[in-house]
Amino acid sequence: MSYETLLEEWRGLLERRPTFRDPLAPYGPILEAWAAWPADRIAPLRWSAGECRERWQRGVPLLSEVLPSIPAEAMEELLEPVIEFLAIIGSEDEALRRFAESWDRRELAPTALLPGPGRIGSLSVQERLGLSQEFLAFLASGSLRPALERYFAECTAHLTEGQWDLGVCPFCGGPPGFADLLDDGKRRLACHLCGAGWIFSRLRCPYCGSRNANDLVRFQVEGNEEGYAMAACQACRGYVKELDRRVRWNAGSALVEDWGSPHLDLIAYRAGYWRAIPTLIQLEKPGDPL
Repeated sequence: MSYETLLEEWRGLLERRPTFRDPLAPYGPILEAWAAWPADRIAPLRWSAGECRERWQRGVPLLSEVLPSIPAEAMEELLEPVIEFLAIIGSEDEALRRFAESWDRRELAPTALLPGPGRIGSLSVQERLGLSQEFLAFLASGSLRPALERYFAECTAHLTEGQWDLGVCPFCGGPPGFADLLDDGKRRLACHLCGAGWIFSRLRCPYCGSRNANDLVRFQVEGNEEGYAMAACQACRGYVKELDRRVRWNAGSALVEDWGSPHLDLIAYRAGYWRAIPTLIQLEKPGDPL
């Protein structure tokens, strides 16, 4: 899907949910920057199916063994609306200023935003700048996608069902941002960092891997929100929003449906659950242990 189409989907969602138009307005410039960004600035990774499969058989995402060459200056127009988005929230102004100044002095590189084991973005950068993990993760998820999606574009076709069974993205290693229940009943997790998707068991927590049926719970949403749910784990207290596309066959893409349903995140937040890709609530209350 092109970013122009994604942007149109977003505008359509705001038309359907006018009460969210103002609070969700800062997402618009981020999508506009994605749509305007020239993808040919990044050379795609040209690994063969065998080269990709060898990494997946070892249980490592591709990004753990190869880093994209992303020019810092090419990232600036992607980062600008994300920084403005976070500045509107206003709880980490000084840390954001330090981030912007360090970026301008080229003390930071795009690699500082990449996901790693158990986190998004560099821990040393987070500590040095005084940013919360939530703000750093949103800086990454709001800016990296056009570059990473282009980088892995030729490798995504190599992934077939059964080659990857972990709860992180097989390409960039990022955590799941959303889940779709497909026509055949299988669950496909979506990565907001690179735009990839992969099939993952419905009977397992993508965060901690628990298969204990007593740990796994689903919060159904009724009324006008039929088809939406939160799949949560009582062991690690993590959750992922799910959309049953057998019910909502005309719904938007995973990113649009995720960003456009903050009221569902509020339900999960009030129940004491968390998610790895930060929500508006987490950004307004960074570091809140719930």
